[in-house]
Amino acid sequence: MSSSQKSRLDNIGILALVGAGKMGGAMLEGWLVLGLDPRNVVVIEPHPSPEMVALSQRGVVLNPPEGVVSNIATIVLAVKPQVAPDVLPSIAPLAGPETLVLSIMAGKTLGFLEAAMPNAAIVRAMPNTPAAIGRGITVAVPNLAVTAEQKQRAHDLLAASGAVEWITDESLMDAVTAVSGSGPAYVFLLAEALAKAGVAAGLPADLAATLARETVSGAGELLHRSSLDAATLRKNVTSPAGTTAAALDVLMKDDGGLDPLMLEAVAAAAKRSRELAG
Repeated sequence: MSSSQKSRLDNIGILALVGAGKMGGAMLEGWLVLGLDPRNVVVIEPHPSPEMVALSQRGVVLNPPEGVVSNIATIVLAVKPQVAPDVLPSIAPLAGPETLVLSIMAGKTLGFLEAAMPNAAIVRAMPNTPAAIGRGITVAVPNLAVTAEQKQRAHDLLAASGAVEWITDESLMDAVTAVSGSGPAYVFLLAEALAKAGVAAGLPADLAATLARETVSGAGELLHRSSLDAATLRKNVTSPAGTTAAALDVLMKDDGGLDPLMLEAVAAAAKRSRELAG
């Protein structure tokens, strides 16, 4: 990490994290590594993990009594979207006129958030689980009340977990959720399926699992580092009439191949994202 990354979080002000599950907790760990002062962090989490309790020993304020904390610069909403209607009424009073509200709740729209927090500066963001190792990607969209300084603050916080892309059309967020938000699970399923296929082909289960894990993670790293697109990398592995070509003939069928399955899967995830909007 660069010193400039650290400096951007040095003076970010008081941050309140509402919901400190796997995603919220992982993001907080990244912020602390990048220089966010634990004493400027307030965590509101009714069921704190042992890791979160340990952070309170480093200065993080865990579940303070109502009215104790004021002048919050940023509120990060990381609760499950299903509980948001019950949680937001108690959180809304924490937002002052200069407070940025950064939501990573799936499906919950800017309109939903604005109804709960009128006139607030709100950024809606969708990260994914590789954020836990600094290799995530987040897509974010601001409402009209967000200033340039607040957008930069949101960017700096989100960039602690990996790449950040900004959009202006919020309607794209359902597709974003379906592709990158849910996407890591699709990759993990690929590793599972590849291991099962290896066993069916005669490999011992532990060897099949190791080969699948290392192949999927190695190919992902190659894709990350290479300037070539995925299609070109695929073609580079495929010799005419070779073993890879034989497998791809199955995976690339027009009917029953990977493309139509992925189209159906992403469409289902996008539909569920729209349903979560309420």
